[in-house]
Amino acid sequence: AGVQLLAFNADVLNVEARAAILLQLQAAMGGSRIRCLLHSIARGNLKDMPSLQADDFNMTIGNMAVSLYEWASELLHRQLFAADARILSYTSDGSYRAMRHYAAVSAAKAALEAITRSMALEFAPHGIRANCIRAGVTDTASLQKIPGGNALLNDSKERNPFQRLTTPEDAANVVYLLCKNEAAWINGAIIPVDGGTHIH
Repeated sequence: AGVQLLAFNADVLNVEARAAILLQLQAAMGGSRIRCLLHSIARGNLKDMPSLQADDFNMTIGNMAVSLYEWASELLHRQLFAADARILSYTSDGSYRAMRHYAAVSAAKAALEAITRSMALEFAPHGIRANCIRAGVTDTASLQKIPGGNALLNDSKERNPFQRLTTPEDAANVVYLLCKNEAAWINGAIIPVDGGTHIH
């Protein structure tokens, strides 16, 4: 498509790796700025509650929630955001619903939404909008690792008004829409993208 792509494989919580990546990104962009920071981290613990330890919670929340703030604040500090930038992240129904083996991820998603609301408020003077996309159940490699994942798929499809699952394209389309100029007044929102599964 004639677009330059830079790919990095690094620990999202590693401070030195983050600094090195941002330096390379800054050099590649020249004077350009970042319009969209999309956070999509699926690194967490799926132990059941009796086995879950505090370290499991801390690792999951750090990767799936706090890392968004760390990257966003570093981009802001380095003045790499565009004048009308968008911070977007993926949350899930687990932020408000209890599911077996999902306690650490549920806590992380609830924290992610809270951090997003706070960024929507406190980053607004810098022209930045922050929103969460609550995508419906999607058949991904991450979902297949959740115990009972197939039951989630079947239940979601059955409850969906269109009788189908959410696709990666459905979620990507909303990222595109939220980055449009016309979406500038959407800020601090948790947007369900599930074809209506949440209403049934």
